Amino acid sequence: MLREPPHMPAFEVPPFIPARGLRSPHAQTIFANFARPTWMPPVIRESWDTPDGDVLEVLHLPAPPDAPHALLLHGLESRADAGYMATTLRTLGDAGIGVFSLAFRSCGSAPNRLPRSYHAGDTDDALYAIGRIRARVRGPLVAVGFSLGGSVLLNLLARTGDAAPLVAAAVVSAPFDLVPCVEVLDRGEGWMRLYRERFLLRLKRKAREKERCFPGLLDLDAVLAARTLRRFDELVTAPLHGFDSAQHYYESSSAGPRLAQIARPVLIINADDDPIVPGATIPSTLRTLPFLTPVLTAHGGHVAFVEGTPLRPRFWFEPLVTRFLLQHVAP
Repeated sequence: MLREPPHMPAFEVPPFIPARGLRSPHAQTIFANFARPTWMPPVIRESWDTPDGDVLEVLHLPAPPDAPHALLLHGLESRADAGYMATTLRTLGDAGIGVFSLAFRSCGSAPNRLPRSYHAGDTDDALYAIGRIRARVRGPLVAVGFSLGGSVLLNLLARTGDAAPLVAAAVVSAPFDLVPCVEVLDRGEGWMRLYRERFLLRLKRKAREKERCFPGLLDLDAVLAARTLRRFDELVTAPLHGFDSAQHYYESSSAGPRLAQIARPVLIINADDDPIVPGATIPSTLRTLPFLTPVLTAHGGHVAFVEGTPLRPRFWFEPLVTRFLLQHVAP
């Protein structure tokens, strides 16, 4: 049985004003991908062996054991040191929050050891990481997930309910229903085709490496011939992670139907013009669920939200996420 929501303090959200010349969703998305600075403060690079014999890589920004600590979860085929991960890590660190930025299996500096990797509904590694963090720190734990990492985080919070090991969380540009998000990527031309081909290029490169390490694991010719993400998921993601098909994977891993089970405060940031998570796929129930604080903007693209000007960009969601989390870890 889920507990009653706590008193949710008022949370003021400044309007998002797209940077001049970057109003379109593709301009936002592509500019942000290149413009967010990737420099890191001094971090500790760690490798964690998982219970099943694999390895996770982590970037750790230390803080005192009693301070709040955050786990960061990146998006599809991204990295622990991607621009949005780096800017969020720095902003949280400046606020006195320790950070563990997790690279999902196969997204670190070297291939992972097992045939499996990661997917939008896989919460085991995030839960394992939280357990490792809790063994080292005493302060409250929070988490931030981006895109696919946001899906992982929402699924984790929903599945653990009132026993969730976090006091609060935030997600940015998370998908709620994987089927239409994959469909919009697979059908689209122009910029959408660029996004699709970029994902497929990276995914196929890893599939080739998997087949080299585990001969006979995949029908590599069919994988390399795949022209859609659904086809790739049918041939690789689903069978390697125990799903009957790509459709089974999408239906089992979509967080939208489980949102009512969440029992921790969560900030949800999405743009209506997101080219990968279309506004039409955002559940209408977000504003009715007591633990959720949705921030839905007209513009902002996918994990972008760039204000200011192209020469002097300002990144909007990082301070918003930090302020929300600080509200819920204050003594």
